Amino acid sequence: MDPTKVDARPSLRLETRVERVLVLTHSDKVAATQLAARLLPWLEERVTRVDSHGDLLSFAREREHDLECGAAIDVPDLVVVLGGDGAMLTAVRAFRDHPVPTLGINFGRVGFLASTPVTRWEETLQGVLDGEGVLEPRMRLLLRHRSAAGESQAVALNDLVVSRRPEESMLHLGLDVGVDWVTDYRADGLIVASPSGSTAYALSAGGPILAPSMLGIVVVPICSQGLSTRPIVLHPDHGLRVRLVDDGAEADIVVDGQRFATLGVGDELLLARHPVPYPLLSLPGLDPYRRLRERLGWSGEIRS
Repeated sequence: MDPTKVDARPSLRLETRVERVLVLTHSDKVAATQLAARLLPWLEERVTRVDSHGDLLSFAREREHDLECGAAIDVPDLVVVLGGDGAMLTAVRAFRDHPVPTLGINFGRVGFLASTPVTRWEETLQGVLDGEGVLEPRMRLLLRHRSAAGESQAVALNDLVVSRRPEESMLHLGLDVGVDWVTDYRADGLIVASPSGSTAYALSAGGPILAPSMLGIVVVPICSQGLSTRPIVLHPDHGLRVRLVDDGAEADIVVDGQRFATLGVGDELLLARHPVPYPLLSLPGLDPYRRLRERLGWSGEIRS
């Protein structure tokens, strides 16, 4: 087979019959609320049950409470998110323990996660209901924070950031992979990103772009003092350990844009590939590189 003739577009299809759909709307976006008024009756004519929440953040808080209490979780066949990439991260976090095929209709500025244009919502949803929805299993990161107070866990679709506080000076962070010491960083922080997260904060900090279907972990220092320090792409199955080296220092741990915990000296932050990817849905026939050209404004002719 000629490798130059291989179609790089995702080919995995959502073949499960969709009977129950949950629609989550970013309430701050008027256009998203307006589309919901059209989309809900359209769905009700085609599936058995449609639930909707007009306030995504409120829904996420309720779901977080249910998870903490061990309450039974109602899991639909499909989640439709009307919003941008931030709304997608919120929805994915709400179903982190029970991944559900999720389609994002983009009302944001970027749209790497919410990949369906508003103008193609009907075409895309009909394709999903007809069994033509394209699944993009996205690798996630599992992190464990060990401190004197105990151990806590979180899951990231995009990234984990260890960031200095405004009143703190530059951080001194150590990075180990497996049993090996990699390096120490003197920097404002450190980003550990999944392939999905490689086009988020990590990209703005100078990191590489990974194909979303890849398996890999990107480590990018933020404003490193050492000019020779560069981003690195690591094997997804090699565990990472991040630690603070300086006595008395503290840093914030931020997971997918949400503050998670404080990293202190003596703490361990352990990261690894989550065993279960998250199933995002996209348009059939989607050109993955067109998304990069359009979102990042790359020059050159866009071929139809």
